[in-house]
Amino acid sequence: MTVLPDSPAPEPGASTEPSERSAYPEQLLSDVASLPSLPGVYRYLDAEGAVLYVGKAINLKKRVASYFQKNHGGTRIGHMVSKIARLETTVVRSEAEALLLENNLIKTLSPKYNILFRDDKSYPYLKMSGASASANLATSFPRVSYYRGAVEKKHRYFGPYPSAWAVKEAILLMQKVFHLRTCEDPVFNNRTRPCLLYQIKRCSAPCVGHISVADYAQDVANAERFLRGDARQVMDALEARMMAHADRMEFEQAAELRDRVAALSNVLHQQSVDNVSDRDVDILAVKVQGGRACVNLAMVRGGRHLGDRPYFPAHVEDATGVYSETVEGTDAASPVPSVEAQVLEAFVAQHYLNVPVPPSLVVSEPVNKDLLNALSIQSGTRVTAVHQPREQRRVWLEMAQTNAGLQLARLLAEEGSQQARTRALAEALDLTLDDLATLRVECFDISHTAGEATQASCVVFHHHKMQNAEYRRFSIDNITPGDDYAAMRQVLLRRYAKLAEVLQEARQSGQTPAGTGRLPDLVLVDGGKGQVAMAREVFEQLGLDLSLIVGVEKGEGRKVGLEELVFADGREKVYLGKDSAALMLVAQIRDEAHRFAITGMRAKRAKMRMNGGKLEEIPGIGPKRRAKLLQHFGGVRGVALAGVEDMATVAGISRELAEEIYRALH
Repeated sequence: MTVLPDSPAPEPGASTEPSERSAYPEQLLSDVASLPSLPGVYRYLDAEGAVLYVGKAINLKKRVASYFQKNHGGTRIGHMVSKIARLETTVVRSEAEALLLENNLIKTLSPKYNILFRDDKSYPYLKMSGASASANLATSFPRVSYYRGAVEKKHRYFGPYPSAWAVKEAILLMQKVFHLRTCEDPVFNNRTRPCLLYQIKRCSAPCVGHISVADYAQDVANAERFLRGDARQVMDALEARMMAHADRMEFEQAAELRDRVAALSNVLHQQSVDNVSDRDVDILAVKVQGGRACVNLAMVRGGRHLGDRPYFPAHVEDATGVYSETVEGTDAASPVPSVEAQVLEAFVAQHYLNVPVPPSLVVSEPVNKDLLNALSIQSGTRVTAVHQPREQRRVWLEMAQTNAGLQLARLLAEEGSQQARTRALAEALDLTLDDLATLRVECFDISHTAGEATQASCVVFHHHKMQNAEYRRFSIDNITPGDDYAAMRQVLLRRYAKLAEVLQEARQSGQTPAGTGRLPDLVLVDGGKGQVAMAREVFEQLGLDLSLIVGVEKGEGRKVGLEELVFADGREKVYLGKDSAALMLVAQIRDEAHRFAITGMRAKRAKMRMNGGKLEEIPGIGPKRRAKLLQHFGGVRGVALAGVEDMATVAGISRELAEEIYRALH
């Protein structure tokens, strides 16, 4: 989020210089002049309809007009304003509504000039299944389990936890201290004797009646009280039960409870929680360095520190630059917030839109009170933020700050290493680029199992990293099973034929239509001379530059680090050396293409085999004959499309058996 404070509106009668007004479309200026003086959210769009920036304002007319009252020059805000072609606004009732709508739009539209935190996968929870009085025995003994997804009212959920590891640690604790079951209901209902968990004192074996429903329910209640933060009361209750058993000379039961108390005491000692009044708290620390930022979120739930998770926002430099240049000098009484404060406010506003917000936040930078009020309204509970904490909260914050620094240092080191690899590859292949970040590499690989379920993959490397959203898989059909060259020809034609046609038309007309894709700077194919020769044929047919094609040929013994690069334009093969940064990048991209192709092939193969189960149901068709049929016809679909005469040509398939197969599949 980037919250831009109001700038003074022009005095009545004042006018913008004609030279400055001429820089903006007349329709845009007309739209600005007609804006109402009400709270709302505004969106700037470029000529192609892409959203540049989303902001909120107490007074839309005053706020938006401030962008167009002067020439911003070559500043970041100047670059942004020069691209604005259209304006959209939404009027709301209050500043709180504007804040929430602004950040919903930022997460949805991903504008370039806003600080943006990408949506992460949902947080995991610890789930306690609900008990019921149904005939199913398992429902009388609630199960503790890891859970991620939508919640159901009949169950109880504890969390969220920062990681799957934290949930699994909590489940292990539930087993050690409270002996709660973790097995699924079908397993529970079909047990005839206790499992290994009972033997190692991790479960009370309710499946075979070793504990009553009432006693198990008491353990469940104690576990829930512990998860909510009542650890001391739970320990006191366990100690009282232990002493009661000892008084009745039930020493085995007393010893078991003693072990539970010891395990619980050890956990509390490891957590070192001194301030038990803080049941649910989020600790937020931000670190900014080298144009990148990290927000480290640590969670305390039920008085226990559950761990932390780092977040790395995008567009930090552009967004904070726009913010600072816009508000600078507008109001001496309202200093520009630091970059750290802007990043932290963006995280708080965007993160808690879809995640429950705890009543207390401990933060490394001050948070806007209006933002806290908006969160309070949204959550229905009062949310407070402590900027300069003391005692235990201070310890937690210092831990979070240290982790934020470490995570950011790791990210910068990784990015620096990746940029060095990109530079090394560009130099090794004599690629002329004004900006290394623009280097685009597409890599292709073919995968199949004895000709069955052939899949081709295309992965993309751009901006110094793999671009997962641009990966593509191609199902290869109508080729001889196992013909990798034909598969490579098909995937390259499907990927580049239309693009080559559009680029050819653009060269003839002298204009490139909007939305036209670009050719990569490098096309890697996993293979040697044969694969490169096939790629060369395709590029010659399409009229594309042969120097783009590079094959990755495996070295002696197919050992990693001995690969050689094969060129389609006639250059000699190149061995970069096993310690070469360029070869490391090539191998990274090639391995990712291989992984992506294999996972797609396996999924396709599994689907085809599940759909083709009829083959093994046919008398006389065993695994060997089935494999021969699939290999010969390229899968179940090929077998189903084949005629009797075609099937009879397969080794081991007689005409009578071919007729039987045909009848079974049709």
